[in-house]
Amino acid sequence: MCTTCGCGQTMDQDRAIHADHGERVGIAVIQGILAANDAQAAHNRAHLDACGVLAINLMSSPGAGKTSLLEATIEALKGDLGIAVIEGDLETENDAARIRAKGVPAVQITTGSACHLDAPLVHRALHRLDLQGIDLLFIENVGNLVCPASFDLGQHRNVTLLSVPEGDDKPAKYPVMFRASDLVLCTKADLLPLMPEFDPQRAQRHLQALAGNLPFLKVSARQPATLAPWLEWLRTELQAQRDRLREGRTIRSTQQEPGEPRAEGHGAAPGHTHGPAHLHGHV
Repeated sequence: MCTTCGCGQTMDQDRAIHADHGERVGIAVIQGILAANDAQAAHNRAHLDACGVLAINLMSSPGAGKTSLLEATIEALKGDLGIAVIEGDLETENDAARIRAKGVPAVQITTGSACHLDAPLVHRALHRLDLQGIDLLFIENVGNLVCPASFDLGQHRNVTLLSVPEGDDKPAKYPVMFRASDLVLCTKADLLPLMPEFDPQRAQRHLQALAGNLPFLKVSARQPATLAPWLEWLRTELQAQRDRLREGRTIRSTQQEPGEPRAEGHGAAPGHTHGPAHLHGHV
């Protein structure tokens, strides 16, 4: 299990910490890790903003169809928008190879035992990408419905996939992930006629209880026509990003608590700026 987000800590370990009155130490360590991560994430976002790139963090459970969605999205937007991808998995280059086969630059991050990406990992991946001419950067996070929601990577928007075979109650079971989302895609929607136990309206009710009017779109990578609302959302978000940059603003997509407004403002790390010609050649 991961050693940076606390997911490897069992209930017995938690009780032991409380018994030793050491819970403050554990909390301080995790808060320190998140603070360092947030500083690096702000640096990543400033670089992306300087390059005019909209970064989208794709999150889901394993097998929900993130890579298939990206392949279909690339096919639909080919020749229209410049796309690059950062892939996150514990092992293998399989997903990055699939993306490169579509003619799109892709960097694979293999995390070993870590159950999520973090900002330093994304920063190193950005060193390997030329963002000249790129409009959209997709960051495909490690398949996990828990820990990725807690780590800012420098992205501007979070998109979470909920696949039909998983069941419509996932938002209720994993509220932090879905509360952190700017859009939820119901993937593998072509299976809905075969799986009547998945009720899209029930899934939407769970989402509304968590995050109000969170957009919810049904898509299928096997049915290109269903992607139209998703593609329109991407174009709208890209235009909004360009408008923000003209006004000298950025946006940070983060974990949200009920009723908490989404933070919007300047995301650069204190004392650090990027010029338009910055090519990420530093260490």
